[in-house]
Formats: sequence, C-alpha cells, structure tokens
Amino acid sequence: MPAERAVLVTVQLDPRFSAARARWPAEDEARELEELTRSAGCQVAAAVIARRHRPIAGTFLGLGKLEEIARTAADTQAQVVIFNQELSPAQQRTIEERLGVKTIDRTQLILDIFAQHATSQEGKVQVELAQLRYLLPRLAGKGVMLSRLGGGIGTRGPGEQKLEVDRRRIRARLTRLGEELERLARRREATRSRRKESEIPVAALVGYTNAGKTTLLNRLSGGSSTTRDQLFTTLDPLARRVRLSGGETIVLTDTVGFLHHLPHHLIESFQATLEEARDADVLLHVLDASHPLAAEQAEAVEEVLRQLGLEAKPRITLLNKSDRVDHPGRLASLERAYGPSVVLSAKTGSGMERLTEALNQQLGLLLVEPVRLRVPAERSDVVASVYRSGHVLRRQEDGGMIELLARVPAKLMAELGSFRS
Repeated sequence: MPAERAVLVTVQLDPRFSAARARWPAEDEARELEELTRSAGCQVAAAVIARRHRPIAGTFLGLGKLEEIARTAADTQAQVVIFNQELSPAQQRTIEERLGVKTIDRTQLILDIFAQHATSQEGKVQVELAQLRYLLPRLAGKGVMLSRLGGGIGTRGPGEQKLEVDRRRIRARLTRLGEELERLARRREATRSRRKESEIPVAALVGYTNAGKTTLLNRLSGGSSTTRDQLFTTLDPLARRVRLSGGETIVLTDTVGFLHHLPHHLIESFQATLEEARDADVLLHVLDASHPLAAEQAEAVEEVLRQLGLEAKPRITLLNKSDRVDHPGRLASLERAYGPSVVLSAKTGSGMERLTEALNQQLGLLLVEPVRLRVPAERSDVVASVYRSGHVLRRQEDGGMIELLARVPAKLMAELGSFRS
C-alpha cells in the first residue's frame, strides 16, 4: 500500500496564547512535524506555515487560510492534512468538512506512531486506551463508527484491527482496558519490588525522543534493541543489567522519549511506563548535543519531569552525539549549563569510561562506607548478596571463613550486622 501524502500545517500563535511553545520558531515546529510525519510512514506532499495572535474558536484558522490549504491538498493529491496544534473535536470536524480531506492534529499523529511501535502487551493496552480516550469525544454528533481505524495515518489501532463500536461500547472497552492496565501495572510493580529487595541500584534513561537512549542502552549492556534515526522508536520500557567498570551491577532502564508540548493526557496514559523513571535511584538525561535546539529540548524534558514530580531526582546529563558536534565550544557551553554532565557518543563509544565513573560516583552516595565482613564459607547466599548489591574491595579466605571488605547499601548493611568484624 503506497504511503499517504500529507499537507502539513504549522500554526504559530502569539506566545501569550501558547506559552509552552514560545521558544520554538515556526520553522523548527514545522521541521519537527515533518519528522513526526515521516516516522509515521507518511509522505510529505507540502507544508504550510500560518501565524496568528490566537486561534479562531470554530475553525482555528481564518477561512482564507483554510481555502489555501484546501487548494494545496487538491493540487498535491494529498489524502490527509496534519496540524501541529491540538484541535478540539468541533474544530477538527469543521476543518475536515471545509477541506474535504481527512484532518488530524499532532496528538493523533503521535498516537499513530505509538500504535506502530508498541510491541509489549502493556504498550499496546496503553496505546489503545489513549486512542479511545482521544476518539470518544470526536464521535459526538457524527453518528459514525470507528471503522476508520486501520485506514491510514492517524487511524491505526492496536494490531491494525478495525473497531466498529459506538460510544457505549467504547466506554465499556475503556473500562476493560483500564482494568487490564492496572493488572499489568501490578505485575510491573512486583518486578520493581524484587529489584528493590535485591538492593540493585536502578538508573533510568530519560530524554527527548531520538536523543540516542536506546543506542546508549545497547552500548552499555551489549544488547541489540531496535534503533532507528526517527522519533519514538522505543515505546515499551526496556531493562538491562549492566556491570560497571568498578564491579557494581546496576539495572538500566530505557523509557519512552519525551516531546515538547506533550499533551498532559498522553502523559497520564503512559504513567505505567514512566513509573520506571519514578522508581530509579538516578536519572540519566540523554541530550542530543548536536541538535540546534538542544536547550529547548532539555527544557521540554524538564517540563515533563516536573509534571511527573521528578525534578529533584538525582541525575547526570549525558551530552550524546558528540561525534556530530564540529565546534568544541558548543560542548563546553553545554557542560557548563547542564552540570554534572558527561560528553559522549553512544554510537562510537567515546566517553563511556567517564560515564561509568560518574555513575560510580553517584551510586556511591547510596552505599555506606567500607565495612569488614567475616562470613562462613557455607553461607554462599550472604557472599552472593554482597557481590550482587555492593562493591567488594577485597576478599580473603581463612580457615572456612570468607573475609570481605565491601561497600554495600544501608538496607543490606542492617541485615549483615552479625557478620561484621
């Protein structure tokens, strides 16, 4: 099936009416909308930029601009028009009627990409839940079914399935999906509880979409998770055990990429996934140092972290893609702005030693001062727990006893009291 052709409409509003986007020039908004559209598998046929003080209640744009967009869609044989702004259900219906072509907004475009990239059961449930919450108010007054799902960009559902349900059945489906998500969330919480019991520190990768988080996870863990130079390649959270150069073992988790002006209801829909960041001991903020809007992307990540209540969580900023930065002064400037920070390239492997040193230093704050332990040789379970959760500095064996000099988490130290020497 050939890719749909799209006309992209970037509307820049007066900062007084769009404070969240005040720092993003219209051209950069348009560029990101194009990246999102290509990530959804759609072909860009044309692009239109409009500037307004504020949106018009019924049509968002003036009738003259809508006529221009309609002509552009007809001339380019486009099947869809995509707005960078979030449209109300009434605005979307009115615009679609005037243009005579399918019209979607940025939120629906993001959900379409999510639908393509969700692979786990939890990811698919979260996507379907978010899609149905988005679509439900858009059925009012139309008397249409959701048979459009599966009909191209902005209409894909989980598993490419076609849903023919009315609003009552959608609400019932939402209830069932909510219950399923709660069940999956409990299972994920049980996994996190086991991690806590094992006292293995957890570091969560966070950052703007396409900043290189999954590439870094693969580099550190030796994994082979899918990476592509496009937005939202990773939707489902990944977790890998990583052994640092100092000997400590950590769990490194990868989370869904953030985006500027990410709708709050989307954040709510993906709370279960983002819990990985909330429960981490330290956040690794992966920032694309080569991107011209690196500062704006960093602020977008900060905004999402604030919404999640994670702004005070310990973190290290990783200035990734340093191999693409030609001017060394740019890296020095970013280091000053986002300390503590580490310059690296997940692609080439440069800077990995500095990263592990920074992690060792940060995680060292979670460990108590070195202690001496004498453990009977037959208590291999105790020795194993020290190696698994702490950092063994020295080991000696003496007449059926194992003597360890180690740094361990405070909680484990309380359980090892009888073995201290």
